[in-house]
Amino acid sequence: MVVTGAGQGLGRAHALALAEAGARLVVNDVKNADEVAAEIGAVASVGDVADWDYAASLVATAVEAYGRLDALVNNAGLVRDRMLVNLSEAEWDEVLRVDLKGHVAPLRHAAAYWRDEAKAGRPVAARVVNTSSGAGLMGSVGQVNYAAAKAGVAAVTQVAAVELKRYGVTVNAIAPSARTAMTADVFADAMRTPTDGFDAMAPENVSPLVVWLCGADSAFVTGRVFEISGGSLSVVDGWQHGEPVDAGRRWQPSELTPVIRRILQKAPMPAAVYGA
Repeated sequence: MVVTGAGQGLGRAHALALAEAGARLVVNDVKNADEVAAEIGAVASVGDVADWDYAASLVATAVEAYGRLDALVNNAGLVRDRMLVNLSEAEWDEVLRVDLKGHVAPLRHAAAYWRDEAKAGRPVAARVVNTSSGAGLMGSVGQVNYAAAKAGVAAVTQVAAVELKRYGVTVNAIAPSARTAMTADVFADAMRTPTDGFDAMAPENVSPLVVWLCGADSAFVTGRVFEISGGSLSVVDGWQHGEPVDAGRRWQPSELTPVIRRILQKAPMPAAVYGA
């Protein structure tokens, strides 16, 4: 298995939990990968997952080390929080590059490996776990770049699940809430020391779901996004088609006001944007 962004936070927690469950891992990060790998007896791979060629080499490293690749956990990410009017081009580009392209690049090369294995007649039962966010699913004030990237991860998950099903690959995503270096400001009010013995913001709370999604028992689930926070787990539904009103001809702008009011009245209210 490959876990990206495994040098700290959620990725490190996932790597430790997967290793404890018996997985043989390649742990990736731009720093601390060697330390985590040494801790769990894994293979370290230091590099930028948004680099197309490095992503290919990351997949190749796992295959060379263990003879095959059974799962990919895309976790690497960063934040550069700004209100839209203050956002720089560099802050937009960096977050979209790492958080979205950094998912797509390893997934693309892993998918090609699994396709080739399936076409060669070798059975494939592989798993992909992507990392979205509530910010990407509901939106988040001050995080337009991060929200766009994580919404993209959810869309990539849906498309890849359909495309890779024929090869024996499931693709799901998680939207976790946990204490990490990335969320220190976002969850500042939830960082207090727990008084009931259960630290709901510990990243280790998320990892059991990742272990399950990487295992054989999850074979019936694909193309889904799960929210998990502490001990709370739910599945998130995406955009749904509303009930249409069909004029049978081209609409005139002057007649749309009552039509739009009517279809909005029948539609469910969208979930509130975080921070609104």
